[in-house]
Amino acid sequence: MPSSVQLFRDQKYHELKRQCIQQRRLFEDPEFPASDESLYYQKAPRGKVEWKRPKDLCQDPYLFVNGISSHDLHQGSLGNCWFVAACSCLALRKTLWQQVIPDFQEQEWDPKTPEKYAGIFRFRFWCFGIWTEVVIDDLLPTIDGTLIYCHSNVENEFWSALLEKAYAKLAGSYEALDGGSAADAIVDFTGAVAESIDLVQGKYSETISEQMKLFEDLLKVHKRGGLISCFIAVCMERAVDGERRRGLVPGHAYSVTAIRKLHLGERLTFSFKAEKLFMVRLRNPWGNREWSGAWSDNSEEWKKVSNAERKSLGLTVENDGEFWMTFEDWCKNFTDVDICRIVNTSYFSIHKTWETKMMHGAWAKNSEPLLNRCGGCFDNVETFLQNPQYIFDVKKAEDKVLVSLQQEDRRRSKKVGKGDNIIIGFEIFKVEDNRSYRLHKLTVQERVATSPYINTRNVFLKKILKQGRYILIPTTYLPGITTKFILRLFTDVPSKLSMYHFRTPEGVLRDGLGHLQESPDGLLAFLCAQDVFAG
Repeated sequence: MPSSVQLFRDQKYHELKRQCIQQRRLFEDPEFPASDESLYYQKAPRGKVEWKRPKDLCQDPYLFVNGISSHDLHQGSLGNCWFVAACSCLALRKTLWQQVIPDFQEQEWDPKTPEKYAGIFRFRFWCFGIWTEVVIDDLLPTIDGTLIYCHSNVENEFWSALLEKAYAKLAGSYEALDGGSAADAIVDFTGAVAESIDLVQGKYSETISEQMKLFEDLLKVHKRGGLISCFIAVCMERAVDGERRRGLVPGHAYSVTAIRKLHLGERLTFSFKAEKLFMVRLRNPWGNREWSGAWSDNSEEWKKVSNAERKSLGLTVENDGEFWMTFEDWCKNFTDVDICRIVNTSYFSIHKTWETKMMHGAWAKNSEPLLNRCGGCFDNVETFLQNPQYIFDVKKAEDKVLVSLQQEDRRRSKKVGKGDNIIIGFEIFKVEDNRSYRLHKLTVQERVATSPYINTRNVFLKKILKQGRYILIPTTYLPGITTKFILRLFTDVPSKLSMYHFRTPEGVLRDGLGHLQESPDGLLAFLCAQDVFAG
């Protein structure tokens, strides 16, 4: 459980619930009312929307019916398959969903004590580095008595619909969830470190060695509690080809629910190139469209596998939206994968323990060049070094370093047309071991790493660095763009990550033109300025 939690809109769950029980009324949330403004800012749902409580939709409502499962939920009419795919991933990890749905047993309906039910629920999200508790009422949008957004397979199970409402409240409206990234939702659910990989650009369908490296990486992430989702870009030609698509839906997020090496019996080796197959299991949030190619539910290939092996894999032949495919076929058909690593920081774990450091920062504009902090990417030679700069040390001969840069969530700005992510990235330079001030000119410093520059909320880089001192410079792609960010650094030993602040007063003077000057020696800057601008 998170050690400290902030309250969204300063709403105190226990206090509100106690008031409702004392006054014998059901909670109605004034911060996210059952009205059109909570549904949409531009595009209204088709049909007459009525807000109803679960007790008005079924006889015996529950948060969970027979536990929680990735099979529980379906998308509804909102274009948020990415959110539903993230929920499917979340349902696989009990320790993770119990963080998002705290004290779930206390929140559950109890038919024996209906007087204790107040129509109020709470959920927690990792919002920009801080665990945040969101309180909602249980009024849900329906048309003709049916939930119009995310819902469960079972009509009296409501955890997914209520979780979606809390997430919509955080975003400003349900419509703000129309279009997004499964990786963003998973990060908000868990605080994970997100990495996006372009399978086409990386040529994973063509290069077997890279394909196997990726498989082993995904297998390790999955075994260590990480969450994975994938999708097919609509713009890809192969995504439009119905024959090659074979039941897969372009522009649609899928959750990866299992990754396995399937060992084949000796009697089967004549049919295959290797003794084992590399397999992935996926789930479609729509729940009724599945892969129809090799190793799909009813394919001939499964007949060659023993019943015991099929049972251990959890193979079903139902049209439930979950299916297996070979990793090779997966690389050929999907264009992008989002990997969300649950980075282990516990010293009591059997797995590798990472040292972590998180910093909040901002790209901020200032007319003084030395105070400006939004200089754009490396290509902007004159302004690049005006960006925020962070120093860290690598203490070992070599150390694997994980870097995550996350920009502020912009979904709440969608209604004013400013909801798109900014293109961001970062550079890492190896600098002098004794450097204690900002870079103002690149001379002997070595540029050792460059992240992808992309308009995703999270940018990730994994790099092995040699012992020494480094400066990390997070940037927007274009200069003059302002927003907030968080920077996370994971290393094997403490890195002493810190921000280089502008040095005053001894290291800063004004030159003859009135511009600020900074150097490791304020006196030297002063003498140089006097010499250049005197007489």
